[in-house]
Amino acid sequence: MARSVDPLVVGNVVGDVIDNFARAADMTVHYGPKQVTNGCEIKPSATVHRPNLQIAGRHFDDNKLFTLVMTDPDAPSPSEPNMREWLHWYEMIVTDIPGAADASQGREIVPYMGPRPPIGIHRYVFVAFRQQNPMVVMMAPQVRHNFSTRAFAAQYGLGLPVAAVYFNAQKEPANKKR
Repeated sequence: MARSVDPLVVGNVVGDVIDNFARAADMTVHYGPKQVTNGCEIKPSATVHRPNLQIAGRHFDDNKLFTLVMTDPDAPSPSEPNMREWLHWYEMIVTDIPGAADASQGREIVPYMGPRPPIGIHRYVFVAFRQQNPMVVMMAPQVRHNFSTRAFAAQYGLGLPVAAVYFNAQKEPANKKR
């Protein structure tokens, strides 16, 4: 009997970024025509602009709100991630995203910053939380490094994630002009 293995566990997203959770929402993330699937590789040049992201609750009505966090747990390098986690829109936080809507309808707290891995293969993780209520007051972090998705969720009473997906990216070779 074949056993199913969660790619978030295999990719160490569960452990490094979040705790194990039961998926309760469907989240799709697209950079242009490329859909983000767990562990896929996307070139940083394809991620310059914020992605199209949609969250739909399986067991929620359309009046529910979501919070999205995107981080790089491998900053500045996978072998020495002493800035873990680096906050991107991707270092991004978007709150008050209506259910069954895309993230552009939410309130952006930290502007999107595309991946720019300096060395090695980095994981870029999107995590969605269901909000119990609209976020009235939310302060943007003063810095993007050493962000903690777990601590953020605890601070704002978000509980466990309802969806997560990640992709890998590495530094692209520079075009050499002669």
